[in-house]
Amino acid sequence: MKAMIMAAGAGTRLMPLTGDRPKPMVPMANRPLMEHTLQHLRRHGAHRLIANLHYYGAAIRDYFGDGAAYGVELQYSEEEQLWGTAGGVRRCAWFLDDTFLVVSGDGLTDIDLTGLVRAHRRQGALATIALKEVVEVEQYGVVITDEDGRIRAFQEKPRRQEALSSVVNTGIYVFEPEIFDYIPRGEFYDFGSQVFPHLVRDGAPFYGHVVEGYWCDVGTIDVYRQAHCDVLHGCLDYAPVGHLLRGELGARVLLGEGVELGRGVTFKGYVSLGPDCRLDDGVLVEDSVIWAGSLLERGCQVRAAVIGEGCVIGAEAVIRPGAVVGSACAVRAGTHLPPNTRIFRQPHP
Repeated sequence: MKAMIMAAGAGTRLMPLTGDRPKPMVPMANRPLMEHTLQHLRRHGAHRLIANLHYYGAAIRDYFGDGAAYGVELQYSEEEQLWGTAGGVRRCAWFLDDTFLVVSGDGLTDIDLTGLVRAHRRQGALATIALKEVVEVEQYGVVITDEDGRIRAFQEKPRRQEALSSVVNTGIYVFEPEIFDYIPRGEFYDFGSQVFPHLVRDGAPFYGHVVEGYWCDVGTIDVYRQAHCDVLHGCLDYAPVGHLLRGELGARVLLGEGVELGRGVTFKGYVSLGPDCRLDDGVLVEDSVIWAGSLLERGCQVRAAVIGEGCVIGAEAVIRPGAVVGSACAVRAGTHLPPNTRIFRQPHP
């Protein structure tokens, strides 16, 4: 089976973490998000893949190559300009010539893709959306179906009391090649705002299938940290890279290869340390993600924050909840970084 991985976006809501890399290459428990996507597709029989590239696309191509190391055949569709979700898929019509999946390169899921495709074929569908039941519907596109699963309408981020359904669009789709009849060639075109309403108006065989399992749209810094908690807690089928320590009161700490810990280092909650990090004496880290090669000097504290690659957090500095330090940045000794601060790498003059 064939699948397309959507990997062209800039991931602006994850800035400054995406200041020097595409969102699919952001590490999740010391592996790029897209690496899990490739392996998940392969497990469900999708071995021939194509990914669209735009923002830092070379980083994706250089890391994954032709996909052979992951047991798949991987091709690429370069987009000099963004063509939208549907427009980007339309440019790959030459490759997507049979029933195919479309998935996000920056999502995190272990849902049953095999069951999704089976449901699509059983209904004789032209298009099928994987739907997930959620509580906070305000953050998503709500989908309204009839009792047979046929999609009748959409609501975009409704207030909870106004929502007509509790199932939302995961951005995981199954299509027949005839979907390209609904997507004009050479135009910026979107599934959610253009293609899907057209399918509803036409009464096309357009279905939703409610899925079980884990699904997360890693779209914000808070969700990124929460997704790490979920991975370390074992909420989904995901293989972290490193040594997982289990502490008291449910704490989990992932130590990447080559991590060095000084005396009196304290961990609380869920912590992920990338390879070759060094934590000096008396450091405290709580509910945080720290990327590869970063140095936390003596006595500093990092709480509910994200520290990028190759950073230096000075002695006795305090990084407060919600703060994000972009890669290759330094925080001076003794600094108290306010909550939700974003620190970007400064370009060389």
